[in-house]
Amino acid sequence: MRKSLPLTLGAIIVLLLAGGGALFAKYKKTSMEYTDLQAAEEQSQARYAQTIDAIAEIQDSLNAISVGDPSVQMISKDLATEQKLGYANGQQAMDRIAMLRSVVLRSKERIRNLESNLQVSGNKIHGLQRMIANLKRSVTEKEGLITQLTEQVGTLTTQVSGLTTEVEQNHVAITERDSTIEERRKELATVFVAVGTKKELESQGVIVAKGGVLGLGKTFTPAKAAAQTAFTPLDTDQETIIHTPATKVEKARVLSAQPASSYELAVVDGKVELHILDPKEFRKIRQLVILTA
Repeated sequence: MRKSLPLTLGAIIVLLLAGGGALFAKYKKTSMEYTDLQAAEEQSQARYAQTIDAIAEIQDSLNAISVGDPSVQMISKDLATEQKLGYANGQQAMDRIAMLRSVVLRSKERIRNLESNLQVSGNKIHGLQRMIANLKRSVTEKEGLITQLTEQVGTLTTQVSGLTTEVEQNHVAITERDSTIEERRKELATVFVAVGTKKELESQGVIVAKGGVLGLGKTFTPAKAAAQTAFTPLDTDQETIIHTPATKVEKARVLSAQPASSYELAVVDGKVELHILDPKEFRKIRQLVILTA
């Protein structure tokens, strides 16, 4: 009995040592698994925090696209101004709409990335999924707002184009009317002037001689069918002075029938000039013939 006791104790010790080694190995394995689990939890928390931050950033950018957004307000203001004043400034509005559209497109891409990351990581977190669903609804609303603004600009562009065409047509009509009025005014204001000696005016067929004997005592009167090319047109609304080569008033005589009160002859700087005093009366006779000696 005494001889078997040491053997028994030795066996017990061996068993205890073996059990202790097994427990130590199991403890070490458990400790490593805990460390890995803790690291994975930290990574999961980090990804969760990053996802929350990304969702917040996307929501902020979408919230900016609203009636209170300066870009949207500026577009609306431009539209109202253009409608009131009738001039085109649609390109600036379209540029701002394009900027808003790019914000929405970037937001949609980031939402897709968030969904993809959640699926890859296996994080089927209900709260995050609900937040992403809200982002999608917000994106849809902003796209609707942008579509509405685009339609407004398109409608305004059509209206402005119509107004521009109308203005151009009115401008052409006014120009034609003014041209017609000017032609009529000039026609009414123009007299045709012929100035020259007896020989010059006779040769041009402007005057004809009447009466007299053997070349003496002839009188000269304007020809009834004188060629228009023998006369120089004068716009009496623009010019009221007719120059002659005569040096004395007695050497210049008006043969045509203009009222004597509508003009005067005067020597200016050594030459006789005819000054029109009453253009309206003066141009009742369309042809002016001045005979100079």
